[in-house]
Amino acid sequence: MEWVSPVASALPPANAASIPAHTALPRWPVPTLVFSAACITVGILWDISWHSTIGRDTFWTPAHLMIYLGGTLGGMIAGWLAFSATFLRRSTAGANAISVLGAKAPLGAWVTLWGAAAMLTSAPLDDWWHNAYGLDVKILSPPHALLAAGMYGVVTGAVLLAAAARNRGGDSAHVPAAGWVIVAMGIQLALASILLTEFSFPNRQHTAAFYLVSAAMYPTFLTAAARYAPVRWAATRVALVYMAILAMMVWILPLFAAEPGLAPVYNRVTHMTPPSFPLLLVIPALAIDLIFQAFSAQTRTGTGGNPVTELPHPSAQQQPARGTGFIGGRRQWIQEGLRVLLAAVLFVALFVTVQWFFSAFLISPAANNSLFAGNGRFLGYMAQLDQWRDHFWRVEKDPFTPLTLVRMSLLALVTCGLGSAAGTFLTRIRR
Repeated sequence: MEWVSPVASALPPANAASIPAHTALPRWPVPTLVFSAACITVGILWDISWHSTIGRDTFWTPAHLMIYLGGTLGGMIAGWLAFSATFLRRSTAGANAISVLGAKAPLGAWVTLWGAAAMLTSAPLDDWWHNAYGLDVKILSPPHALLAAGMYGVVTGAVLLAAAARNRGGDSAHVPAAGWVIVAMGIQLALASILLTEFSFPNRQHTAAFYLVSAAMYPTFLTAAARYAPVRWAATRVALVYMAILAMMVWILPLFAAEPGLAPVYNRVTHMTPPSFPLLLVIPALAIDLIFQAFSAQTRTGTGGNPVTELPHPSAQQQPARGTGFIGGRRQWIQEGLRVLLAAVLFVALFVTVQWFFSAFLISPAANNSLFAGNGRFLGYMAQLDQWRDHFWRVEKDPFTPLTLVRMSLLALVTCGLGSAAGTFLTRIRR
């Protein structure tokens, strides 16, 4: 049985610019899989609020059901795509599938299937873990780590499937698909931000750890969106989707009454605890978009030397041409390195400046309202507000220093480079 590399098979065939339009997959799997990814992300935010407000409950809480609904639905969609491509022998399915050990499915479906399997495996393990060891000491216990990996697999599968659908589409078909790409990438960014919850409380946003983990995480997603550019201002729109998801949870969850079910109770909450207000990633995202658009305008010019303002479909985007010689290849590498460097520098400068002052506002009494949910509203029943609500935490043990700024810049340079490489891959994926 022949094994074919999923990455190689996801790229367009060497003898064809794109897959013919008559082999396009049905449109419904992409929005449905994006919906399943949204269920996972909203469900995990709801579950964190449930634990902060009520405490550990049974497995059958609404938040848990939403999470596993997303995983199960995603697995069913991916399974249908694999079954259709492998056994039904449809030309539409086979032309858009890659082969692994004789089975066929789009790359996004393979990633989603793995993620769904990991999620469903983690459920009985997590129940056993709690029964054996009690409440979790840390968020990322082994079952939770497996669950997090599975959730991220399903959401990443949605991004890959949406990107492939967009790249295959013609001029009339790729615009709606591009919107699903932006939504899927925003959901992916929101889910990734949840992994940094313990570092990202507003009260910790004056510590070195917060800025280091942020530089190690967020530039990858923003740079990938700007490099892929399925629509103009892609990174900005992805950041806005992330902000919309978090902000809606901030505003909606406190509308529901709830009380702690476990002791000790230090903070008598009466409604669901919201997450902290989302990070202002839209500011560095806007700068990263400007950088990538400026370089794109320099490399794509019309006959009169004027920049082309419309971003082309990925099948028409410039790819490194073979045989252009050493000078042309070196120029491309220099341009790529320069925009990655500028993206990293601007991310660090803008993110540090904006979040440093915005976090001071969020822990102040001025933010103690339903809009920003600041001044300790995001803290659960186990928090002692008199000691925690309006102070920055761990600033003496983990201060932000000039060395932190250097380390953060190096991390951002690496993650911007990874994001640019991921965005380049997204421009080429077809299956």
